[in-house]
Amino acid sequence: MSITAISPTPNPNLVIFNGRLLPKSETFIRSQGEGLQLFTPYYVGARLIKGLPLPPERTLAINQGGILGSAKELIFKYSGYAPQLSQQLQQLNPKLIHAHFGVCGTLALPLARSLKLPLMVTFHGLDATMTDEYARKDSITTRIYLRRREALKQETKLFIAVSNFLKNRLIQQGFPADRILVHYIGVDTKIFQPDPSIVREPVVLFVGRLVEKKGCQYLIEAMAKVQAAMPEVKLVVIGDGPLRGTVENAAKSSLKNYQFLGIQPPEVVRNWMNRAKVFCVPSVQAASGDCEGFGIVFAEAQAVGLPVVSFAHGGIPEAVAHNETGLLAKEGNSQELADYILQLFQDSNLWQRFSFNAHNRIVKQFDLHQQIQVLENIYQAVVDEESASQKTLTRFI
Repeated sequence: MSITAISPTPNPNLVIFNGRLLPKSETFIRSQGEGLQLFTPYYVGARLIKGLPLPPERTLAINQGGILGSAKELIFKYSGYAPQLSQQLQQLNPKLIHAHFGVCGTLALPLARSLKLPLMVTFHGLDATMTDEYARKDSITTRIYLRRREALKQETKLFIAVSNFLKNRLIQQGFPADRILVHYIGVDTKIFQPDPSIVREPVVLFVGRLVEKKGCQYLIEAMAKVQAAMPEVKLVVIGDGPLRGTVENAAKSSLKNYQFLGIQPPEVVRNWMNRAKVFCVPSVQAASGDCEGFGIVFAEAQAVGLPVVSFAHGGIPEAVAHNETGLLAKEGNSQELADYILQLFQDSNLWQRFSFNAHNRIVKQFDLHQQIQVLENIYQAVVDEESASQKTLTRFI
């Protein structure tokens, strides 16, 4: 009697949709996708860009370059018409579409309709907080978002907000509360962990884009006060952006001990997170309405045992536990920011307690692999509900 081996059932396919595939600042999308165990992710978007590398055999983009590609992208954005992509997706037989960012959710909406697939949309920050005035002026995609927003509210199976702060903003805009789930993306705590071989130095570390929302100008003001009391404390800024010249000039005129390193690879950032004594990105609400939805970089810093000082703004109080893993000043108050930074430098017991608590809290509440398991359960519930199963999403809401 011979026994025939039974091949394991392949994982169902899933579409991860984003307008551009994939900006370097959006590593969280790739980390989440590549961490899936029960679904096979296909990255689908309007345009392929030179950014984060994605598996070519699982990447589909309408615009892959050239004039014809740009024309196809415009047609798709305005009308949803993308016959070649639709055909490719039909052959893959995906079970659902998960779009990242609300504006990209409206681009994916026609695909979900034509393929008769459930649509999930994750809101990350500006997409949930921007003003309509800003959206009308910013880009074709944000204008399309305004045009299709009501349809998105009606037809999306489930909205994910990366913080309670963003969920409340969406509810204020008329999104259905019973279809909004708060789910934190998480940090890979196997990669972001304390390195005892690296000696901590008197460094305040900033990591982020140099844009209005990130509030670097408030940190420059605070550091002038810090250095007046403790000249040895150095500011290290990692990142680039349109305001780099402005904040660098401000540092030149008011600080003596600082360094701007520009964009750095992840391993260099992690090294500085292990070298620094305080992490500070004092985010504020920008004129566009842009707010910090959660701030994954705050979780990364805490995962390596680096206490945080920032403003109590947006979703930051969910990422940073005030008086437990860091200190949160009133938004826009650079004096209080300086006082908190000095407090951590001057009180070693407080620093040690915050460092220990920070690492433990991130491991327990924001571990990427645990969060991916939760996400896959959500995916399965959406698929099951779409298949008229008895299961519902109620237990997740």
